[in-house]
Amino acid sequence: MRRRSSTPVYQQIADHLRKQISSGELAPGAQLPTELELASRHGVARQTVRQAVAQLVSEGLVVSQRPRGHFVRERTHYRYSPQREFQPPVSPEMDRFMGQITLEDGRVPGQTIDVALVQASHEVAQRLGVEPGEIVVARRRVRSIDGEPFNINDTFYPLAVVQGSEIMSPADVARGCNQVLAEIGYPQARALDEIYVRMPTPDETHRLALEPGTPVAVHVCTGYTANGVPTRCTVNVLPGDRHVIVYERHRPDHAEVDSEAAQIVG
Repeated sequence: MRRRSSTPVYQQIADHLRKQISSGELAPGAQLPTELELASRHGVARQTVRQAVAQLVSEGLVVSQRPRGHFVRERTHYRYSPQREFQPPVSPEMDRFMGQITLEDGRVPGQTIDVALVQASHEVAQRLGVEPGEIVVARRRVRSIDGEPFNINDTFYPLAVVQGSEIMSPADVARGCNQVLAEIGYPQARALDEIYVRMPTPDETHRLALEPGTPVAVHVCTGYTANGVPTRCTVNVLPGDRHVIVYERHRPDHAEVDSEAAQIVG
């Protein structure tokens, strides 16, 4: 270990371990050497090693599995494709998310669903065209893959639009809530996507069982009817260590360029 560097010793140890992780020398799922081994290897106190490992934990590279030790985080990414939202379910018994995980990825999906009447936050009210504090319907879901919470899917609806519909029931709607909206007279003609990247709130950390240092992408999608009436605002919270956001775009014919515009907000 270089002692004359202006970089603190614990940071030098963290840098060394980080390089081993990024190069694959320490592969996903691999156990880090013990504190005693690292302290002996670098000629430092165990407290210095603890600082180094804590740095990697805060960066989301390493997880603690007491009492076994520390391990390189394994990252299995779900291909999150916003443009697939309006595609029909892959099976009459499963919605789009459940079907993709089961039939395409060969993994085990799950979700918890909660429905409540809540006061619209400023952000939700702005997108739904209602007053802040007005009562709206919140359909909250935490989706899981192989038993691990994978993302949050919370959708807010104007009460007048969905009252009395299946959307008010905390049960799975296999054909999708977008189809229910169409059936009750509010078919969606377009959607506006907004993508933000930030650190999670305490509530999101709890619902997703996030490790320290895990950033999230927030995909806010507002759906509109053909005449511009907002029908729902969906807030998807995607942990950065579990997702890759995939967009597929098709270049229009030159004749269509002047008459069509595509906007991506992100």
